[in-house]
Amino acid sequence: MSLFRLKKKEKNKDGWFGNYKNWEELATMSGGYQAKTILDITKDSLLKIKNGEAVYERDSVLFDKKLYPYSVISALLYAAVECGGTLNVLDFGGSLGSTYYQVRDLIPPSVKLHWSVVEQEEYVTCGKDLFEDEILKFHYTIKESVTSKKANVLILSSVIQYLPNPHDFLDEIKEFGFKYIILDRTSFIKNDQSDRLTLQIVPAHIYEAQYPAWFFNEKRLMQHFDDYQIKTEFESSVPGEQEIVIDSVKAGYDKGFFLIRK
Repeated sequence: MSLFRLKKKEKNKDGWFGNYKNWEELATMSGGYQAKTILDITKDSLLKIKNGEAVYERDSVLFDKKLYPYSVISALLYAAVECGGTLNVLDFGGSLGSTYYQVRDLIPPSVKLHWSVVEQEEYVTCGKDLFEDEILKFHYTIKESVTSKKANVLILSSVIQYLPNPHDFLDEIKEFGFKYIILDRTSFIKNDQSDRLTLQIVPAHIYEAQYPAWFFNEKRLMQHFDDYQIKTEFESSVPGEQEIVIDSVKAGYDKGFFLIRK
């Protein structure tokens, strides 16, 4: 499928399109997820959160009412209790601390909290300059993060589907032996289909961007976590992500899991 034909056909539309075979080719043509515009918009939004000028941010969009991801918060509180009141989180692909700012109000002060975001280089540089404090830290790699502070919770929120080789990544993280994994807002394909690579076109009111996005076969993806017990599974807390339209068909959905190492 030609990306350029798709762009013309889907002019002024947003959402998920196509069934592509090559991530690198699609990323090159679409621009991928590394556009500086995305970072700048996210930075400006989260600075408003940090400075108390806004109450809630998700995917760089500001809201006037806070929407808590209660399933994620419940999992974090469970882990904190089981770990003696200590919560060391590694938030892979955590932007500039979006999930941290969403959940921090409901983490009691009695919990000793450390939150490390692992991100792309430009995000880490920005995070260190503008957002890092005694709780929130930024690192370039998982290895660097766990060397600095061993994490007991790994958060993967709306990130795996944006990796070029997601299955390889899930194999690689096994070596770190995280006690708890929170898999949140992860995209799956319906009806036991094979993994599907799509083009995601972001709504123009958020920012102008398009990039590759996977939808996974749920059973296959969860085979990476055979060493974990599924404590809970839950729908995405984001409205509209429970059923996702691909090429005008309700073919996908986002959901999450709270996993505990056996």
